[in-house]
Amino acid sequence: MSGNVPLVADPLAQRSGGANRPVTEVAVGVLVRPDGTFLLTSRPDGKAYAGYWEFPGGKLEAGESVEQALRRELDEELGIAIGQALPWKTEMVDYPHALVRLHFCKVHEWTGQLQMREGQQFAWQLLPVTVTPVLPGTVPVLDWFAQERAYLGATHGQL
Repeated sequence: MSGNVPLVADPLAQRSGGANRPVTEVAVGVLVRPDGTFLLTSRPDGKAYAGYWEFPGGKLEAGESVEQALRRELDEELGIAIGQALPWKTEMVDYPHALVRLHFCKVHEWTGQLQMREGQQFAWQLLPVTVTPVLPGTVPVLDWFAQERAYLGATHGQL
């Protein structure tokens, strides 16, 4: 985890629910192909930050583990069945609409063809990413990839 201080998205915006709002737990799939490209999807119309690019996933339902939620969400959103979800990192993000704890899991195996069931778009990317805008909670993952891959360019410069 990146520490106890959450990443604050749009710091000047009003926070829904005030200072003591609950944390929303979110499972996030970082799908990585053998060639090193990773999947980003756009947020669908009608959701906060519609059109922003992110790693796919969604909220945990009552009683679900991160892996169970990720399996369900990627089936519902993308029409794929994932293999092992490897817990990677956790990041707190304070968005104006919600305080979220993002549980990032790497996924290297899945079956099925990608189907954008919520009308979103998808793009297989390398660093630096070529899709914009990128959701604030996605930026740390790009930094982690850069560290892992010893990428010498700045990941923030192209956002």
